[in-house]
Amino acid sequence: MNILLINGSPKGKGSNSLKLAYSFIEGLKNGYTSNGEDISIDELHVASMNIGACKGCFACWQRTPGICRIKDDMHTVIEKLIDADIIVWSFPLYYFNVPGILKNVIDRQLPMSLPFMSSRQDGYGSGSHDARYDMEGKRHVLISTCGFYSADGNYDSVLRMFDHFLGKGNYTTVFCGQGELFRVKELSVRTDEYLAAVKHAGSEYAMTGVISEETNAILRMLLYPRDVFEKMADASWGISKTTGEKEPDDLVFTQQMAALYNKDAYDGKERVLEMHFTDLDHTYQIRLGRDGSEVITDGTLSSTTSIDTPFAVWSAISRGEIGGAEALGKQMYTVSGDFSLMIEWDKFFGSTSTVKEAEKRPQNTIVQKTPSMMTMLIPWITFWIAVSINPKEGALITLIVLATIPFIMRNHNFVIWDQLSMAAVAILSAVANITGNGNTPTNIGYLVFGLFWLLSCLTKEPLCAAYVKYNYGGESTHQNPLFMKTNYILAAAWGSLYVLTAVWTFLLRKAGFGNVLIIVNNLIPVLMGIFTVWFEKWYPAWMARGKRK
Repeated sequence: MNILLINGSPKGKGSNSLKLAYSFIEGLKNGYTSNGEDISIDELHVASMNIGACKGCFACWQRTPGICRIKDDMHTVIEKLIDADIIVWSFPLYYFNVPGILKNVIDRQLPMSLPFMSSRQDGYGSGSHDARYDMEGKRHVLISTCGFYSADGNYDSVLRMFDHFLGKGNYTTVFCGQGELFRVKELSVRTDEYLAAVKHAGSEYAMTGVISEETNAILRMLLYPRDVFEKMADASWGISKTTGEKEPDDLVFTQQMAALYNKDAYDGKERVLEMHFTDLDHTYQIRLGRDGSEVITDGTLSSTTSIDTPFAVWSAISRGEIGGAEALGKQMYTVSGDFSLMIEWDKFFGSTSTVKEAEKRPQNTIVQKTPSMMTMLIPWITFWIAVSINPKEGALITLIVLATIPFIMRNHNFVIWDQLSMAAVAILSAVANITGNGNTPTNIGYLVFGLFWLLSCLTKEPLCAAYVKYNYGGESTHQNPLFMKTNYILAAAWGSLYVLTAVWTFLLRKAGFGNVLIIVNNLIPVLMGIFTVWFEKWYPAWMARGKRK
């Protein structure tokens, strides 16, 4: 399979459209490779080639049939076009058509046609010219970005032209608006998602010859809503609308950040985010309200959340060079005021992914959910309650529950603590059933459960983090010191609590305070749960203010 990429952008390899084309070709490679096909890829970057305009002399029809009299690089292009099985045309939209240098390439294909008239019945022109060479079976893909918020309605001239010389329906298109966003590193999370969808489209095309309607629908979705994109585009020029003067880079950055505000996240509470760039000593405020965002430069508002940060640090965070939570944990910036804005940052300033489903799964495949702590807790809770009431029957009930856990939680991934808990509970239940004694096994259960929590503090991931990390970025939380420290503290607290529970359970039973024990062992975990909910909010906020010790 011979693939020819024609990059018609005057920017050459700096083209935004080329990023999409490369992703599509990567998908093609994956698709054909999986089918066991050999592929070759040629690239032609028109901007670095010598290709002049057609002179309309028709020498290629009369004097030297099939050969252009102009001695430049076009003969190479024609050779590549003849040899290719798939031609990928990559170009930006210039004044509602292809760039001039690519139009030269299209015009200079005249030697590939015969001079004799032929009729057309497809409604695209009154006549045509037959191909000099066998071009049947070649497939064409048009990939382009434009500077408008949407590609819809802006490619009429392009489509009409390609309909004429390729034939309507004889090519595939991937047209994307908001093309300039693909060069903005700060928006790479969103643009990378789109590129992943383009890559998937390439894989589909290799395997089926078409891009599915589902994938096409994803490709047609806006990177950002129109108002967001236009605000970012206006701010990107760095020119004041009122004075026409150049604005500071950090102000431009703040305006673009404000443009990303998702007003649908408004919850009835107006917020004022204050950004103090400590290295520049500039302070800006962003009002986040029902109708959108507004940047305030005179500091007249009372802030609800204040961020003190070097501009370089915040820029690096925005570009994805360092995680925001990781930087906060390392005290690279500090936060005061309402910390909930930081916890819900992606809700207010993130983009809802429209292309995460690009990595398709086969139909009828069960999607595994993230681990659930209930998988670990259900066996222990059942054991402690049931065996305390009746050792033998309670043990049997616990074993039955254990047998159903893999079925009940089958859609969830299991972690090591799930497996260890089920094994420990099974052994302790068996002991209780055989001996008829529930006190010793339940007491040992408290100790074992507590040791699980404490031992996890010696690993790279405390027990609680194994379950909750998926709400905070998954595996990336390992690089978040604030998240990890919070969970290490909580794991140590829960572990200590249950080790102590084993101690006081033994002592109170021995002293004959069984009734008191029931109250204590049920009340203390509830209070600890309330503390956990409070601590996981208070501690990060306290640390974010720079209170390390």
